Amino acid sequence: MRYAQGGGSTDAERAAREWIRLQAVERFEGGEKSREIAAALRVSERSVVT
Repeated sequence: MRYAQGGGSTDAERAAREWIRLQAVERFEGGEKSREIAAALRVSERSVVT
């Protein structure tokens, strides 16, 4: 089952994930490749693409 509110994550954990998402968007707009973004943000490349 998926939870709409982050599956029990704390507010701080949700804020950290949102910050990573925003960083990924900025890097995409800057023309970086998914692999580079994933390495810089220390997440999987699949997470970046999603």
